[in-house]
Amino acid sequence: MKAIWYESNGAACDVLVRGEMPTPQPGPGEVLVRLHASGVNPSDWKTRAGSRPMVSPRVIPHSDGAGVISAVGAGVDGARVGERVWVWNGQWKRPFGTAAEFIALPSAQAVKLPDGVSFEEGACFGIPALTALRAVLTDGGVAGQSVLVAGGAGAVGHYAIQFAKRLGAAQVIATVSSPAKAAHAMAAGADACINYREEDVAARVKSLTGGLGVDRVIEVDLAANAALLPRIIRQDGLCVTYGSGAAEMVLPFGPMIMSGAAIRFFIVYELSAAARAECEAVLARMLAQGGLIHAIAATLPLSECAAAHELVQGGTAMGNVILHIP
Repeated sequence: MKAIWYESNGAACDVLVRGEMPTPQPGPGEVLVRLHASGVNPSDWKTRAGSRPMVSPRVIPHSDGAGVISAVGAGVDGARVGERVWVWNGQWKRPFGTAAEFIALPSAQAVKLPDGVSFEEGACFGIPALTALRAVLTDGGVAGQSVLVAGGAGAVGHYAIQFAKRLGAAQVIATVSSPAKAAHAMAAGADACINYREEDVAARVKSLTGGLGVDRVIEVDLAANAALLPRIIRQDGLCVTYGSGAAEMVLPFGPMIMSGAAIRFFIVYELSAAARAECEAVLARMLAQGGLIHAIAATLPLSECAAAHELVQGGTAMGNVILHIP
């Protein structure tokens, strides 16, 4: 099969290799998926660059993807052959991800993809969509709440805005860094946007919430925004965080304890079985209802994997970057 891999950490253009590898075979409880699309996420380029130790001497990157089940291993219903699926955790704690023509992985990690949803869209679900869903569903959900989505034009933030609105949030505010990104977030359904490079975020939040602050903050970079948190969150509110731009953060203890706020940490790779099942069920329902916007910033061929990594690493893409696997 055609595949992209690396055998050492480093810059994308230096370490990513394109070539042929043996097609994997599904083991007991596994399915073999003929991939048609592979999603590129920030964690993919960070891992390739060396943020975590390599799990194998050779690694095929990417955890997200979508395609068609072409074979099944022992114990898996043969009726699944031919089923359109999206996959999650393709390269999490495993050496061979979705930047290839085929992937073999546990049957549960290949989720049915509705006929009306493209493979490119399906390759957005594993990390961006499920992260956004967990952020709005956890701790009782967002019904009736005011919600601030940090980085509302990002791949996760764009989904979080849509999910929060669909799940009953009373008000959704997004922070962005440019007018173009504000337009992108507003198109997803945000009620208001705050340009954090030009505006006083805390003052705007208080103005938009009648001086109370928001009930929930969905935070992409807690280290960068920790000091802001007690100034924008409502008494006894919740910050749900799934990312940080630094390994450590500093919280202002006095303002935080006075706010009564809680912080919920999570990473989508390590969701409990119950949390993942809830997210998958809600996503399936929303896909059946239709109308979700799957923001795809760029689609490149598999052979241009290095360029895709560089695009995601640059941080300018508004939406997901997808590799097409013909």
